[in-house]
Amino acid sequence: MRTATLTDVGEIAVRERERPEPAADEVLVRVGACGVCMTDYHMYHGSFAVETPLVLGHESAGEVVDAGDGVTGVETGDRVAINPTIPCTTCSYCKRGETHLCENNTSVGGAGDTILDGAFAEYVAVPAISVEPIGEMSFERAALAEPLACCMHGVDQTDLEPGDSVAIIGAGPIGLLLLQAFRNAGAAPIVVSEPDDERRELAAELGADAVVDPDEDDPTTVVPAAADGPVDVGVEAIGLVPTIEQANEVTAKGGSTLIFGVPDQEATLEVSPFDVFFDEVGYRGSYSLTAADFERAVTMLRYDRVDAETLVTSTIGLGDLPAAFDRMENAEGLKNVVVPGDD
Repeated sequence: MRTATLTDVGEIAVRERERPEPAADEVLVRVGACGVCMTDYHMYHGSFAVETPLVLGHESAGEVVDAGDGVTGVETGDRVAINPTIPCTTCSYCKRGETHLCENNTSVGGAGDTILDGAFAEYVAVPAISVEPIGEMSFERAALAEPLACCMHGVDQTDLEPGDSVAIIGAGPIGLLLLQAFRNAGAAPIVVSEPDDERRELAAELGADAVVDPDEDDPTTVVPAAADGPVDVGVEAIGLVPTIEQANEVTAKGGSTLIFGVPDQEATLEVSPFDVFFDEVGYRGSYSLTAADFERAVTMLRYDRVDAETLVTSTIGLGDLPAAFDRMENAEGLKNVVVPGDD
């Protein structure tokens, strides 16, 4: 089979290797599509250090073509989405159901304590318990189950109630998925701050009640004006300290500021302990997903509660990954999806 392998910082090579044989509890999936994520981008650029060589790619879907002897409930020919997070099941976090915080987390192609080769490849072997049936929806659509699950997990982290107001800073692919996840959860109104004209227009089409241009107006002034006051939940979907501060500044007393964008590992944030005490505003993080989040996300996609196709602006082959990372760096388009058989 062919893989797109990260061989060093900033270097991707398309290589031939033996296709894996599934272990007793695994299935072998022919990859139909795999989304390109900002985590892949950070690994490619070295801002998220990983050992190489490594096959990246953790937002994937495909067809089961083989199964280990001990596998039940999954059959050859099944169309599935792959949950890349493999918890140990024995640590205290796993026992409490907080598998995303597993002390010995293993990931297929993504961030984890142990990282296995991922799905920027023609085939990938994964635990049978990690796949979710997708019915007849396209592999490109199903590949968005993982980022959508992360967004739904983020909504849960904020303790949102129907009718709570939300501000989302950033309308890239993740910001637009967060918009839809918050809307499905009953948030109103939702205000989105985004400098790019096309992304801002798309946010309005996908359900934002108001959109603002931070290059034209100060978000800390215009967001509360658009939401009839500070918001119950301020969401940062970029990963930069200034925009995290913006999200917090527009959050009302007693509200939550959600850090969802992936900051640089060395970034620091200055926080006033008195303001946290006096205003009862809490910073919340959202990292990864649980199996329950993943199942819910697949269901939302299967029943068309989320517009996924609009977010996919580029379908590419394995050899085109560096170009996709360049587009991401320049904020060109939205979601890049790798289809391994396309080159």
